[in-house]
Amino acid sequence: MNISSFIARRIAFNQQKSFSRFIIRLSITATVISVAVMIITLSFVNGFQETVSQKVFSFWGHLRIQYRQPMKANIAEELAIEKNDTLIAKIRTNPQIQTIHPFATKYAILKTADEMEGVLMKGLDSSYNFKHIAGFLQSGRWIQFNDSTYSREIVISSYTANQLKLKVNDRVLIYFVRPDGSLRPDRLTITGIYKTSIEEYDKTFAIGDIKLIQRLNGWNPSEIGGYEIFLKDYNQMSKISDEIYNQDDFPLLWETRTVKEIYPNIFDWLQIQNTNQGILITIMIIIAVINLITCLIILVLERLRMIGILKALGASNWTVQRIFLQHSTLITFSGVLLGTAFALGLLWLQMKTGFVRLKEEAYYMQTATVKIEWWQVIAVGAGTLLVSYLVLLIPSFIVRKIQPVKAIRFQ
Repeated sequence: MNISSFIARRIAFNQQKSFSRFIIRLSITATVISVAVMIITLSFVNGFQETVSQKVFSFWGHLRIQYRQPMKANIAEELAIEKNDTLIAKIRTNPQIQTIHPFATKYAILKTADEMEGVLMKGLDSSYNFKHIAGFLQSGRWIQFNDSTYSREIVISSYTANQLKLKVNDRVLIYFVRPDGSLRPDRLTITGIYKTSIEEYDKTFAIGDIKLIQRLNGWNPSEIGGYEIFLKDYNQMSKISDEIYNQDDFPLLWETRTVKEIYPNIFDWLQIQNTNQGILITIMIIIAVINLITCLIILVLERLRMIGILKALGASNWTVQRIFLQHSTLITFSGVLLGTAFALGLLWLQMKTGFVRLKEEAYYMQTATVKIEWWQVIAVGAGTLLVSYLVLLIPSFIVRKIQPVKAIRFQ
C-alpha cells in the first residue's frame, strides 16, 4: 500500500469528532440518496413502460393486416378481406412470428331491463390463443367455440358489467345493426368479465365469436376483418411490418400497421417518461457531484497543516492530490454501495407488497410495477464513480496552490 492510500484510509475512517466527519457523513448520505433515486427511477419507468406496452400488445397484437382505409378511425369496424392461407403460411415462416389469427369487429348495443350500453364486439375464432390476454380475466372463463354454429357466449369488461349490473352466467340482450340498417337482436350468455385498466379498451370492447359477426354482415366463412400478428420481440414491429408489406404477393389493397401506429398517443406518452427519467437522473448526478466537490474543498481546507507538513517533508503535489482524490473516492464508493443496497431493498419490498399505489384511470395500473435491469444498476454505480472522480480532479488542484510555510502556520 503506498503512502497516499494509507493516509487516505486513515482520514476516511477517522473516528474523532470533527466538522469534516459530519461533512463526510453528509456527503455519503447525499450520494446514497442520489444513487438510490436513479436506480429506483429507472426500475419504475422500466416496469411502467413494460406493463402498459404489454397490455396494449396483448389485446391487439403487435401488427395488424387489414383492408386499406386511409380515413378510418383507429377503433372502428373493418371492411372484409378474403382469407389468404398461402400468404399467411409464408408469413409464418418468419422466425419472429409467434402467432397469427383472424379477427373482425362490429358495433352492438347491450341491453338489460333498465340500462343499455354500446360496445364494439371483437370476434375471434378457435385459433386464438387466450394466453395473450389471460391476465385480464377477472372472473369466469373465455368463450368456447362451436364447430357447427356460432358461439352464443360473450365476455364483457368490468366497466360494462358495472354499468349494466351484470355478472358471470347472466344472459344479456344484444342488438346489432345489419348492413341494411335493420336491428338484429340476439341473447348471449356472459361467461367472463375482463379488465385491462386501459379505459379506451374497457369502455369499448366485448369479446365474442367471429362467426356471429360474419353471419350478421352477410360474409361468407372465408371473409374476415383482418389478421392480428404477435411477435416474439416487439422491438421488431416496424421491421417485420415492412417485410410483410413488401412481399411480392401481398395484396395491393391491404395494409400492415403496427400497434404503435394505431395507438400513437399511448406510446408517445410512454416515450415522454424517458425524457422525464433523463432529466431526473441528470439532476441527481449534478447534486451528487456538487456535494462531493464541496466535501473535498472542506476536507482540503481542514487539512491545510497536514498538507503543509507533507510538502515540507518532500511529498509532491500529485502525491497530496491523490490522498484527497482517494479519500473522496472512498466516500463516493461507500455512497454508491449503500445507495444500491437501499434501492434494491425498496424495489424488492415493492415487488412483494405493492405499497406504491397509482391512480388506475391515469396510469393503467393499480400498483407501480418494477423491472430491474442489472446493466442499468451497474451503469449507475460505475457512472457515478467515474463522473465523480473526473470532476473531483478540478478542486484537487487547490493543493498545488498551498505553500508549506503558510499551511503549517495556518490556524
